[in-house]
Amino acid sequence: MDPVEIIKKHYAGHPKALKFLLEHSGQVAVKAVEVAMRVRHLGPDVRFIEEAAMLHDIGIFRTAAPQLGCHGGHPYICHGVIGRALLEQEGLPLHALVCERHVGVGLTVEDIKKKQFPMPLRDMTPQSLEEKIVCYADKFFSKDGKPLEEKPLDAVRDFIARFGEDKLAVFDRWARMFEGK
Repeated sequence: MDPVEIIKKHYAGHPKALKFLLEHSGQVAVKAVEVAMRVRHLGPDVRFIEEAAMLHDIGIFRTAAPQLGCHGGHPYICHGVIGRALLEQEGLPLHALVCERHVGVGLTVEDIKKKQFPMPLRDMTPQSLEEKIVCYADKFFSKDGKPLEEKPLDAVRDFIARFGEDKLAVFDRWARMFEGK
């Protein structure tokens, strides 16, 4: 399976979005593999992590994010659910779950209800080690500001904290597990 070929298939006619997605996902994949190697004793599937990291944002082109070259009709928050549907159609159900579960540090049914997000009411929090690693790695690369620069851990923590202490607690657990911090 070649994640780049899958991306290119769906991004025909979306050159700006394709360029952004390949750059961002490539960065996330490198970081995710680095994290996986640090926790090799936990038995992560490194190949799956690299593939899933490349595909985690595949749904963005169907959202309204013109700054990224995405001119779809859905709110950006829906890109994970959209990505899940695309990858399920590709016959990649486990990669699809990474798409859906990487938004923020994951979305609970309560989050979806409280914020009235236009998405299915189901738990969308990372469950597997691989899902957690991709989600964690993604937080270090912004889609605004300086997208090609890795954010320092403190900046990521500050950003996550804006969404609540419970979300920061999840991220901090991951940082301890993946960085020893």
